[in-house]
Amino acid sequence: MKFTNNSTIEKYTPEQQGSGAFDGGKITEIKPIDFPGGTSQSKRIGPLFYWAWASANGDGVIGMHPHQAFEIMSYVIEGEIGHSDSGGNKSRVGEGGAQVMQTGSGIYHQEEMFGDRTDFFQIWFEPYLRESIRKQPTYNEYGHEDFFIKEENGATVKSILGSESQIMLDAEVAMDDVTVKAGHAYSINIRAGYGLAVMTIAGAGAWKNSENDTECEIDKRDFVVIRASENETISVEAANQADLRLAILEVPLKVDYPLYGE
Repeated sequence: MKFTNNSTIEKYTPEQQGSGAFDGGKITEIKPIDFPGGTSQSKRIGPLFYWAWASANGDGVIGMHPHQAFEIMSYVIEGEIGHSDSGGNKSRVGEGGAQVMQTGSGIYHQEEMFGDRTDFFQIWFEPYLRESIRKQPTYNEYGHEDFFIKEENGATVKSILGSESQIMLDAEVAMDDVTVKAGHAYSINIRAGYGLAVMTIAGAGAWKNSENDTECEIDKRDFVVIRASENETISVEAANQADLRLAILEVPLKVDYPLYGE
């Protein structure tokens, strides 16, 4: 729907997102952005190609499988995940940490979940594939303490991707893990020609604008896409009952290289 004079907003509930399962159903996922041909009603946004929220109650394994050219980040919301790959890398990363693959010319890897409860995002970004596929694959891991965190007017902002992060990707993308205190609001500046893709991790609230009091209410696992044609400032307000936690990605709506399937 039209959100301001210069932006639109779309909300996708969990029922409107894609779904999947691994390891005999031990690992389940919702997919705010699914692969081409998938069931999610939301589609890719510029270089943001795929986004899944995986969950497991107990141990689970996604066995060895190949990737090529795309850049893939797994970000742990709760619990611990493991990684092993054909390049000889093997590691575990806990809550608030990330595993990043630039898959280049090709790599096989396996994911594992441990303990009573695991929740993590896996997000794919598309660089210029003709260049990426010529590069050697890489793997890097980051703990929660490796990320820059700041307090900002009732919100805690953790920089996962972008200029204040150690993670260096070829695709243009920024990501923050933002917790807004109950009853507080957090403002975001969107650049012209860019979009926000936002997953509600916990809590409830509403996206608001100052032009005409339009708002879009959100609850846990709701996915919101905001597109701006001009520079724009909008805000999101946490409900009074609990803090609101969001994963906020900013990506260009168009890039200067051909994208897969387009």
